[in-house]
Amino acid sequence: MGLGDLVRKMSWEFWTKQLDEEELVESGGYEEYSSGRAGMNGNGPSRLVDPLDDPVPGVGTYEDFNTIDWVREKSKDRDRHREIANKSRQSTVAQLLSLGDAFSGWLLMLLVGLMAGALAAGIDIAAHWLTDMKDGVCLTGFWFNHEHCCWMSNETFEDRDRCPEWQSWAELITGTSQGAFAYIMNYLMYIFWALLFSLLAVTLVRAFAPYACGSGIPEIKTILSGFIIRGYLGKWTLIIKTITLVLAVSSGLSLGKEGPLVHVACCCANILCHLFTKYRKNEAKRREVLSAAAAVGVSVAFGAPIGGVLFSLEEVSYYFPLKTLWRSFFAALVAAFTLRSINPFGNSRLVLFYVEFHAPWHLVELGPFILLGIFGGLWGAMFIRANIAWCRIRKTTRLGHYPVIEVLAVAALTALLAFPNSYTRMSGSELISELFNDCSLLDSSQLCGYKQPTNTSETGVGNSLADRPAGAPLYTALWQLALALIFKMLITVITFGMKVPSGLFIPSMAVGAIAGRLLGVGMEQLAYYHHDWLIFKGWCSPGADCITPGLYAMVGAAACLGGATRMTVSLVVIMFELTGGLEYIVPLMAATMTSKWVADAFGREGIYEAHIRLNGYPFLEPKEEFEHSSLAVDVMRPRRSDPALAVLTQDGMTVGEVETLVETTHYSGFPVVISQESQRLVGFVFRRDLLISIDNARKRQEGVVSASKVVFTDHASSQPPDAPPPLRLRGIMDLSPFTVTDLTPMDITVDIFRKLGLRQCLVTHNGRLLGIITKKDILKHMAQMANRDPDSILFN
Repeated sequence: MGLGDLVRKMSWEFWTKQLDEEELVESGGYEEYSSGRAGMNGNGPSRLVDPLDDPVPGVGTYEDFNTIDWVREKSKDRDRHREIANKSRQSTVAQLLSLGDAFSGWLLMLLVGLMAGALAAGIDIAAHWLTDMKDGVCLTGFWFNHEHCCWMSNETFEDRDRCPEWQSWAELITGTSQGAFAYIMNYLMYIFWALLFSLLAVTLVRAFAPYACGSGIPEIKTILSGFIIRGYLGKWTLIIKTITLVLAVSSGLSLGKEGPLVHVACCCANILCHLFTKYRKNEAKRREVLSAAAAVGVSVAFGAPIGGVLFSLEEVSYYFPLKTLWRSFFAALVAAFTLRSINPFGNSRLVLFYVEFHAPWHLVELGPFILLGIFGGLWGAMFIRANIAWCRIRKTTRLGHYPVIEVLAVAALTALLAFPNSYTRMSGSELISELFNDCSLLDSSQLCGYKQPTNTSETGVGNSLADRPAGAPLYTALWQLALALIFKMLITVITFGMKVPSGLFIPSMAVGAIAGRLLGVGMEQLAYYHHDWLIFKGWCSPGADCITPGLYAMVGAAACLGGATRMTVSLVVIMFELTGGLEYIVPLMAATMTSKWVADAFGREGIYEAHIRLNGYPFLEPKEEFEHSSLAVDVMRPRRSDPALAVLTQDGMTVGEVETLVETTHYSGFPVVISQESQRLVGFVFRRDLLISIDNARKRQEGVVSASKVVFTDHASSQPPDAPPPLRLRGIMDLSPFTVTDLTPMDITVDIFRKLGLRQCLVTHNGRLLGIITKKDILKHMAQMANRDPDSILFN
């Protein structure tokens, strides 16, 4: 077997192992309602063993595809703090260790910010370079992108996009840049590079890290709620997602890198957590770090540290204490400083789209801004329904079995349709930047509606641009923008969710920016030709520059992004940080709230919540209200037709009986009752703790055999003289498990599960155990009440 065959075989085995796990996540096929092993046959899913993603051996470890117990994890952390405090009183060394333990959280945030900022800068630089490579190459150094190549030129040239050092592929191959043959050559090279980049992206994802595909935000939200997906935040996912994100963005597909950067930052945080014991061994503490990492991801994506913190708080975090808010702010600040120090955009600015408008907005313009909000809400609702329908087709048909062919087909279609239109040919970030400008420098005669002055000293953004009459160049630009709007709206539906890293922020903003620019130019022409109308009198004098189309593009971008994601406060903050347009908060707020209200009229789910439900993740949405009158007894298990609930008795079972019960069931824990007859609840024991305690007792405690009694009490019970010593396990029993009565309304029970992060809750009647309610039971019941498929939920 040759080296190439060996690599292919290893890659295929690697892929099939992770593919089994990925299909398992998306199938929603396991039905164990409180499964510790989460499998139909009692076996866990096959998975790639990654030392950084393996559970820490010992009591309290969770299986894959399961949810953590927040209350238990917080209790473990309190016990650890109490132990450290007691030791710190004994010696100076212990006090220093205690101080180091307290400072470790801030050190971890510093490392996360530095690592995420450096990776984001590298992604920005590489994506810009590869995107420009589709159009040509720099003669002075192939590693320079178009902008840097022309910056380094020592020769004079009239067009800022045409410098002697940068040559298109037609110029390199045919020696000419004019004519039909040169156009066709550039067209073919554009398609070639787009297909090559997309092929590399989907192949790397498929071969090494299936979890690197998609946005990652739906899974991050689910993980932050307590769900465990091993490998999703591992080092292989980080490496492959970083590389393929650059390739996917450079291919020209209608996707962005900003959403996946949240996943990249969370991968960094998860890997760095293993350097600190208190975060490595505690799942709840680790999720506090991941919440801060989500803020870091938005901070480096947009250069918006404050918006990143609010995004984590509003959109992705499930548990967000005050100290997490402070640490998120610190980590986002470090990440933004790192990004600014590297300066990937080459303009010494932190923000992605810097705008500088010269005309204030007026109260009359709130009407068009609200219209943009209505458009954004309608587009967001339409996009969610269309994208979910397309993803469901992908999952239920043979299309889902050919991810490489799908990606190549979409990339070819995108390149074929995008190249003839100058607005769709450029990258999403570049297009938005041009649309946000008061007057585009690349094609100012079109977007601004006036003829380019012959004197180059009269050009530039700083001019007053008083005369903007309509003409053939403007009409041409408007038609191109209208076609670009239709193209972006349709192609984004089938692109988001493919097996490559794909973000939604930039495509949504591009749709809104195009629509806003079209409306802004229309308002500008209306004010120019009808300045004597009542609505324009007093503030729009003849020849005055009183309408700013770039502002409409900015408001439209916020409206469409809000319609798709249902973000509000964090979106407004991100937008004014992103553009530097602090004085335009009111238009942004009006459009964003209108967009949310309109989109909510068609369904309260945002795109991320819709994908969570599509994939069947066990996620209790905090924003969703439970408005039905069912009771806990209607949801609990076992029901009348089910077998009796598996329980342990306080002192009436032997070690052999306990092991038999554990082997014949797959529950993550067992209630402890006084006796089978009374069913009075005593406590709750977790399956893993029980197995580890019995195993340790057989190794360390002499005389413990299968006939030994398992006792969950402190007082000594009467034993025959020749009986083996009992195994006392009161120390591993939860003496105060969460319980509700059988007549507790389900809306209260749902709130308890949401706010405490419970895995299960016991149902009693006058202290007598009746049944158990798990997180999956609640999710299935809510799905039934909403007329959805109740079997689509995974595990808990």
